[in-house]
Amino acid sequence: MKINCLIIDDEPSSQIVLKTFIDRIDFLSLSNVCNNAIEALSILNTDASIDLLFLDINMPKISGLEFYKSLKNPPLVIFTTAYPQYAVDGFEVNAIDYLLKPFSFDRFLSGVNKVQEVLKQTNIAQKTDDFIFIKADKKLHKINTSHIRYIEAFGDYVKIHTSEKFLLTNNRFKNILHLLDEATFIQVHKSFAVNIQLVSVIDGNQLLIEDTKIPIGLTYKTAFLEKFKNT
Repeated sequence: MKINCLIIDDEPSSQIVLKTFIDRIDFLSLSNVCNNAIEALSILNTDASIDLLFLDINMPKISGLEFYKSLKNPPLVIFTTAYPQYAVDGFEVNAIDYLLKPFSFDRFLSGVNKVQEVLKQTNIAQKTDDFIFIKADKKLHKINTSHIRYIEAFGDYVKIHTSEKFLLTNNRFKNILHLLDEATFIQVHKSFAVNIQLVSVIDGNQLLIEDTKIPIGLTYKTAFLEKFKNT
């Protein structure tokens, strides 16, 4: 299982260290490098594949900690900083680890191994060609993907809406989205992805699936409209 990660750090020397360490670990894949929270937010709003942030706490304008708190469905995070007094604050937002600069490769490896274990434990959904298997209500449900209307981020859970019901699963939005065919399912909002075959109407910044209205986020609208025109 590849773990897609994003570096958010305003210090070039720290970026180089992180990139070098990431390159040495075969299950890590670096998606991008950001110098500040604004750049990172733009990427996170359009790329649902990012699993892990390497996030510096002490950055200009907005701290890494405040930035992470502002994310509705954040990826996992390992905080990096030269200031040990932030450690407690970091763990209060369920950080996987806290790396005090300068850190060794062994210390870095210890942190990412924790991430790998967390993802193995939380990735409780599986797929076959036409079905996904979702754990909900202490049961394993087999769902035909063509019956899924849309999925919805719901706090620490995901709602999977079919034409008949919805399932509430303790998983991450992006984990469920990864299981679905990207030719059929597309993210239209930070909290919604839809079965584009079932979209009947687009009205401004909303779409309609049967009798349900779903918002379209501005950062997703162009890609969605292009795909909708080609269905």
